[in-house]
Amino acid sequence: MKAQRPHPPHFPGGHHVEWRDHTVPYLIVAALILLTITLVIWLVDPAPPKTITISAGSRDSSFFVAANQYKKILARNGVRLNVLESDGSVQNLQRLLDPKQHVDLALVQGGVAEGIDTSSLMSLGSVFYIPVVVFYRGTGLTQLSQLEGKRIAIGREGSGTRLLSLALLAANGIGPGGSTTLVPSDGLQAATQLVSGEVDAAILNGDSATRPLMLRLLKVPGISVMNFDEASAYTRLFPYLADITLPAGVLDLKYRIPPETVHLISPTAELVARTNLHPAISDLLIEAAQEVHGMPGLLQHGGEFPNPVAREYQISEDAQRYYRTGKSFLYRTLPFWLASIGDRTLVLLLPMAVLLFPTMRLIPALYRWRVRSRIYRYYGSLIAIERGALAQLTHDERKQLFAQLDEIEASLNRLRMPLAYADAFYVLREHVGFVRGRLTAAAQASHP
Repeated sequence: MKAQRPHPPHFPGGHHVEWRDHTVPYLIVAALILLTITLVIWLVDPAPPKTITISAGSRDSSFFVAANQYKKILARNGVRLNVLESDGSVQNLQRLLDPKQHVDLALVQGGVAEGIDTSSLMSLGSVFYIPVVVFYRGTGLTQLSQLEGKRIAIGREGSGTRLLSLALLAANGIGPGGSTTLVPSDGLQAATQLVSGEVDAAILNGDSATRPLMLRLLKVPGISVMNFDEASAYTRLFPYLADITLPAGVLDLKYRIPPETVHLISPTAELVARTNLHPAISDLLIEAAQEVHGMPGLLQHGGEFPNPVAREYQISEDAQRYYRTGKSFLYRTLPFWLASIGDRTLVLLLPMAVLLFPTMRLIPALYRWRVRSRIYRYYGSLIAIERGALAQLTHDERKQLFAQLDEIEASLNRLRMPLAYADAFYVLREHVGFVRGRLTAAAQASHP
């Protein structure tokens, strides 16, 4: 049976082969680098979004006012902040934890996350105090436990004030269903009930404890503000609380209201975000918070807020870096959009540098492989021809093998080989001559 003889590979001669040998390795390496850079941009450092959403509070709340101040500051850098109204901290936290809600961050009062898994959230820091101020009828009370059996306004249903009030009263042995009457009112309504005698005490928190309202209540005969002598104990039992003071005369210096320094306890409002918040947006938000909350106020010193004291949520790494070193050089000196491009470019330099040195070593290996692969393909045809020379062939079959050898030699005559591989090239030509000699000897032996 006649064996099928493979034809020698076709290698066009001239500059094209040499040009391809040099360019193909570079093209392969360039494609690998481009692919890596694309993956880094897509997975590691995407561009900052142009629009984000914050869940704030009711339209007349300090949360809503602060969020709109953030909105104006972010707009200077070309970032749009959508401000959503809400019922307060409880709903804000629910929106952040619900993946179906398109909310990126929110202002959340300390204490509302008790018993909730918040591992998917991070804090950008505390931004202001939300003091707990207890007004009561009479004088001399310094403990919440002294309100047992009385009527206490603790905040409306579903509010952060109510949650916090219930937690504090429970720590003092007061809870629903006992001898104490817990009235669901807050703010001006609770203050009015206190003045009229409908309740014996009112726990005001945050927006309900405004300076004008506190001043009005303290001017009413028979109404006092509770001094939390055990403030330090509360901060140990409730880590989200801080020990703050209402200095003597801070509400009215002329009439020295309050007459003495009052110790208060206070949760803080934290700027809480989902963990996928872009680092550049995180920096912008903290910068906005510094501008809005950095001034001295009724209960705080200048520069006290924002700060990286995260009481209920993990502080983000980007926030820690910002509080430690501030804005990067690029963001300090360039417009936000241009600094963002520069920052992402710097992020790409590291993987590019890591790739560059190994890939530069890869190029010579690819080049050697391409040159040698052409030589090895000729050897495949030579081996097939040599085996054919040892077989019992007809005259036409032997003639066909000579034609294949002629085709290989003609192809080698056209082939341009780099000088570094000239030795392998000439060895190949010698082997072509060797196979031709074997084939000639076999032909002469078959025709003596």
